[in-house]
Parts: sequence; C-alpha cells; structure tokens
Amino acid sequence: MDWTLLAVAGVGLFLAGIVKGATGLGYSSCALPFLATSIGLKPAMAIVIVPAMATNISVAFTAGHFSEVARRFSGLYLAMVPGIAIGVMASALVAQSIATQLLGLVVIAYAVLSLTRPQLLLPERWVNRLQVPTGFANGVLTGLTGSQVMPLFPYMMSIDLDPRRLVQAINLAVTVASIFLAIGLFSAGILTPELFLWSIVAIAPALAGVEIGNRLRDLIPPARFKATVLWVLLGTGVLLLARG
Repeated sequence: MDWTLLAVAGVGLFLAGIVKGATGLGYSSCALPFLATSIGLKPAMAIVIVPAMATNISVAFTAGHFSEVARRFSGLYLAMVPGIAIGVMASALVAQSIATQLLGLVVIAYAVLSLTRPQLLLPERWVNRLQVPTGFANGVLTGLTGSQVMPLFPYMMSIDLDPRRLVQAINLAVTVASIFLAIGLFSAGILTPELFLWSIVAIAPALAGVEIGNRLRDLIPPARFKATVLWVLLGTGVLLLARG
C-alpha cells in the first residue's frame, strides 16, 4: 500500500469513528466497506482489528451486567471461536472477490435490519437452543469477511433484553470476535507485523472520530443521522456486491 491508500484508509477509520460515536453502530461494519473498496478486503480486515477492539472493549467492560451477560451467552461466545478459525481458513481458499461480495451481502442485511427494525421475538425455548449455531455462523462470517454482526445482530434483536444488557451482550460478542479474529489473521499470515503496526496507528483516527461523534449527538438528531449513515452503508454494500 502506498501513502495515498493509507491516507484514504485513515479517513475511512476516522469517519467510522464518528459514526460509532454518534449512533452506536458497529465500528467494523462502518469501516470495512469503505476500506475494502480502496485497499482490498484482507488488508482492511487486518487494519480495522485493533481500532475495533479499542472502540468496543471499554463499552464491553463498563456497560454493567458483565458477569450476568457473559454467563447467559457463554455458549454463543464460545461457539464463535471455532467458527472464526474455520472462516479464516476458508478465506485462504475462497477468492477475495467472493469474500468481498459476501461482505456486501452482510452489510446490506445489517443496514436493512437496522433501518426497518422488524419486531422479531424468539420464543424463550429457542433462545438457548440457537446460541451455539448463531455463534458458530457468526464466527465463520467474521473469519471470512471481518464483519461481526450477522447473524448476531438479528439474534440479539429478537431477545427481550433491556437496552443496557443488549449493548453489553453485543459489545462483548464483538470484543471476543475481534480478539480471536486477530489471532486467526496473524496465524494465517494476513495480519503481518507491518499491518499490525498500522492497525495500532489506526487507533488514533478511530478514537478521534468517536470523540467527535459523541459531541455530534447533541447537535444532530441521532435518528436522522443514523438513517443517513445506514443508507450510505446500504449503497456501499451494493457497490461491494457489484465490484466483487
């Protein structure tokens, strides 16, 4: 990558931070589409990994109910680990164009679900039964695309959780996924020492964006801003699907 591409990546990381701070949307889901279109999916997955952890880990450990949520969804979190390993191994066999298209589909699904907010509600007996398959499928898609939201997002939406526990459950899942994705990418040679250093450097624009996004929440109607971002993500997902 040359300096021009790195500058583009820096802007993408900064903008994703603003979106994360202003709306609470997933950092990786916002950053990956922009980076993948400019520097390619695998380098984007590597560079996003550390800032994604930095923007989520504080929430995961400070949102409250940590022990309760970790116990309740332990099956889901544990099932993500082998799923990520399989997804990363599969990424070496699957053409990058196909993985990019898959990321496009994931981003489109995430944007549509966030825009429409369908009234999903799982019967209580299915909540525990679907933990392992949901976690495993989420891990596979995380390993293949770097995006950590599907099918985690609709699963969590369909459970009757109060907002604080919902935020905790999702952020804890993203933190676990980010840690094991980093291990998988490093083992596969995708997260090289050079890209890891750039990923550490990327924390600065990401957190700067989050800080600005936090301040924007008092100036811009959050619902309108969030809807605008989701439409942009939807368009980016379509672009990824077409370019793949």
